Formats: sequence, structure tokens, C-alpha cells
Amino acid sequence: MTLTLLNAVLTTSPAGVRSTPLAAAQPADCSLSYYLLPGLADVHVHLREPGFCYKETFATGAAAAARGGFTDICAMPNVNPVPDTPKRLAEQQAAARKAACVRVHHYGAMTKGERGEDPCPLAEMAAAGAVAFSDDGRGVQNEAVMRSLMQTAARCGALLAAHCEQNDLLHGGVVHAGRYAAANGLPGICSESEWRPVKRDLALAAETGCAYHVCHVSTAESVEAIREAKAQGVNVTCETAPHYLLLTEDDLQNDGRFKMNPPLRTARDRQALLAGLQDGTIDIIATDHAPHSAAEKAGGLLHAPFGVVGLETAFPVLYTALVRPGLLPLPRLVEAMSAAPRRRFRLPFDPAQDFCVYDLNADEVVDPARFASKGRATPFAGMRVAARCMLTVCAGRVVYCHPDFPPLTD
Repeated sequence: MTLTLLNAVLTTSPAGVRSTPLAAAQPADCSLSYYLLPGLADVHVHLREPGFCYKETFATGAAAAARGGFTDICAMPNVNPVPDTPKRLAEQQAAARKAACVRVHHYGAMTKGERGEDPCPLAEMAAAGAVAFSDDGRGVQNEAVMRSLMQTAARCGALLAAHCEQNDLLHGGVVHAGRYAAANGLPGICSESEWRPVKRDLALAAETGCAYHVCHVSTAESVEAIREAKAQGVNVTCETAPHYLLLTEDDLQNDGRFKMNPPLRTARDRQALLAGLQDGTIDIIATDHAPHSAAEKAGGLLHAPFGVVGLETAFPVLYTALVRPGLLPLPRLVEAMSAAPRRRFRLPFDPAQDFCVYDLNADEVVDPARFASKGRATPFAGMRVAARCMLTVCAGRVVYCHPDFPPLTD
């Protein structure tokens, strides 16, 4: 197989989100099941640089993205210093361009220091290239502050991506307030702590006309509220993550690799998320890739920090658990992981220059020891998957090539 053949197959494939089976172009080896896909895009990634480089860096996070088939990733602003001014944003943009092998797009913070109080200069930061604005990791508690942010965002055409979490309902919770928490004496996080601020923000978005995006949706109530808001014409999109689509509180183990925020919810919530993905209420799948050190994640459910990694496992686990059993068509999965995030976040894309190749007849086990990311905490460790990224090309440059992929020639 040659790179010329790859480009030929890509440029002659139908427009949109359809995938192209490379095996059809290779009669010499009919056992191949390589698929050419548009480069994936992840709008919710924690790269930890600057300030927490022992967890991840622009270089290692981008390498993990490339290994998962991603050509574009959006870096969340909960780093140190927080990108809450055009100057700080520019410094982080320059550092990422120098170190990353894929395109890194940067969020600006919504409020100074992500403290939920003083709004950042959204218009100036948008002009400086902020892809969107978020205080991810912290919910904006003050309704008046959120209204002001939405009014400004509406005037300057910026997108607000909200971490919806009501602090006075958390009570120190570490897992969902359900069966597992009760059985193991752990403080729980109620579903209302998410869906109540979602409903508040949807009302504000309807009032202001702001472009609004809900991060990491995990509850059935949130899905239904977003579905209703869309039907009423509110300019809202949302994302969920692979772990919420595939796992529930019944899968919990006392291991830091099962601790994320929001937490794994109930089977009912999981079914609502899948239905929302199927009917388009949930627009985007994002990983919420959040690496921590092994020592930090060794604290178990009670003491480990929230966050798991996902860039290198997202497509393989979703393809295996949703597409293979017929729960989700492959084009819908690709839409949610490439076309939809690019539309909403206005990410660049050249189909002849940004693509990945997946073996969709693979047989391997998720092994965190092989990750390019510094993070190793994944609830999918040990899962047998049927998809393997073989090649990732970003801006016409090979940024990842699996050792078993056929040699490339010009």
C-alpha cells in the first residue's frame, strides 16, 4: 500500500462522514479490513501544561491523540497559569505549536482564575484565537455571572462550554449517589448536582441567544432537558464521554481508574445517553482525557483525584461495544467524533491532509503500559477491542504509524 493510494481513496470517497474501506482497493490481500476515516477531533482534553507537566505535556498528550487517530484536540484551561488573558493564551498557543504533533486548539477561561467571579475579556481572547471558553473543572455558581458571560459571548460570537456542577449539592462525594456508594459507605454525588445547573444554563441560553455547549453529560435528566431545549430552538450542543456510554456504577471497583467527574451513573442514565447519541440529542463524543500520576491515582475511590485518560482508547472501545453489536452505525460514531465537533467548534479540516486508518478487524487488549500518554488510569484496561489505529496523518504529515502498517512510499 502506498500513501498515494491512501490519498486517492480519500479524495474520491463520498463527502460527509462516510468511511472508506481500504480493503476494497487491495485485491491482493482480501483479509485486510483497514478503513480510512477523517481525522478525529476531541473537544475536551486536559493536557496539564503549563503547571502540571508531571501529569502530561503538550508533546505526550498530542502523541496520545495521534495514536488514537485524532488530528485536532482542544485543551481545557484548568492549568497554571490559567489562560484568562490574551497574553497568557498566546504563550500557551506558542508552546503547543512547538511541541505538539497534532493541532492543539485552546480554550480560554470564562472567569479570571476560573474562580467564577470576574468575567474574562471574551472578545479579546476570541480574537486571539480561543476556540471556546470554559471554567472546566468548576461550575459557575453565580447565575448573574453566567448571564453576563452569555450576553458577552452572544455579542462577540463566542461559544461557552460549561462544566455543570452545583457545589452545594456535592457534599464531598466521590462516586454516584447510588447502590455502590451505599454498599461501600462512600459519599455520593447526586444527579441533581449536574442537571439543575444544566437547566439553569439552558434557560439563560434561551434568554441571551448565546451559543452554549454542555460538557460531559452523564444523567438522563440532562439529556431530556437538552432534547427539550433543542426542540425549542435553543442554540445548544452537548457531549458525553466513552465511559458514560459503556459503564455504570455497577462496574465500579475501588481503584482510582474508575474515579471521574461526573461519576459513572446508573444503567438508566447509560441507556438515556445512548438513546441521546442515537437520536442526535448528544452531538459529540469527547474523551475528557484527564491524566494524573500513578501515585495520585493509587488513592482508590476515596482519595484519588478525579480523572481518567481516553485519547488512545476512545474509538476502539466505542467501535467494539457499540458498532460491532449493532447499537450504533459506524457513520454515526465517526460523525460524533469528527464532523460534529469540527462544525460546532469551527475546527479546520482538509480531507486529503487530515485522516486516520483503522484496522476494524483487530484483536488486542487495552494495555495502559503501551500508552503514549503519561496517564495510565483507564477503566478499560484489559478490555479486548476489535479496532486498532494504524496510521494518523495531520496536515499532510504522518504523526503516528503502527509498526505493523505496510510501508509507505511516495
